[in-house]
Order: sequence, then structure tokens, then C-alpha cells
Amino acid sequence: MKSTLCYREGIEFSEEELRQLSQLLIDVVEDGASLGFLPPMQLEEARAYWTSVPHEHVKMWVAVQEDVIVGTIQLHLVSRPNGLHRAEIAKLMVHPRAQRQGIGRGLMLLAEARALAENRSLLVLDTRAGDPSNQLYQSMGYQEAGRIPGFARSADGSLHDTVLYFKTLE
Repeated sequence: MKSTLCYREGIEFSEEELRQLSQLLIDVVEDGASLGFLPPMQLEEARAYWTSVPHEHVKMWVAVQEDVIVGTIQLHLVSRPNGLHRAEIAKLMVHPRAQRQGIGRGLMLLAEARALAENRSLLVLDTRAGDPSNQLYQSMGYQEAGRIPGFARSADGSLHDTVLYFKTLE
């Protein structure tokens, strides 16, 4: 039997959703994702992050499978006058057990559609060099704009480059 998957937009969370988002963040960080946090990550730290997300210029979606949040993405709309044409993709994460099922791509497509609806013609994002997310972004038409060496530290203390990507929407 195939499990049900749905996507939902919103930045206001119930206590249960906040718990699930916090656990998702902990699980993907423990799995090695570079999202600005290092393992071991505590529940309080994850919860504090999610309670700081809601903002009028942040759009967010969650992917829900069998009543459990298994993925999320944010779209940060630039609000400065010289940047009203652009937005940033942030915090795309899919639970390790739910990866390679098209969930990340589905979340990206939702963010791109919303960016277009908000009259944003340029999307930017960054990700750690060598991560599987690079393949996803490239397959969706994102172009590498450059790299920053030694940008992010990993749990073992080593420094990793980040890759900057952009995509022009039409």
C-alpha cells in the first residue's frame, strides 16, 4: 500500500507540528545535513529555531506523510526596495527515511510557484559542496554562481565549501 503524501503551506504551528518539525531538524542534522546546526542537537535548540521562523516575508511548506512531517522548505522574500524581484530558498530538508521519493523536488516546485506568484524572477540558494542537494538543484535548472571556501564547519571540525546557486524564473 502506498503511503499518502500531502503538502501544506503555513508558518503557524500547533504544539504537535512544532514537536515534529523539531524532531525533523534534529534527525537531518544527525544524518549530516548542513543547515547551520551541529550534532548533537538538543530539542530546545531545534524548538527555538522553529519558533523564530514566522515572519511576514517568510513562506513555508511542509510535506506530510501518514500524519508525520517528513520535509519542509522556506522561501524568504527580499523586502528591501532593490531586491523586490528576488527571494531565497532556505532550509530544504527531507527526513533521511523519506529521501529519494521526490519530496524535495515537490517542495522546491511549490516554492518556485509561490515566488512567481509574488512577482519574484530570481531565486538564490546555497548548499554545501558535495551534498546530494547539488544534484537536485542542478536538475531543476539552478546555475552555479560560485563557491565560498571553508564556509561551514561540520561535526568533526572540518570546513566545507558552500556552492551558491541562482535560477531565473519566467
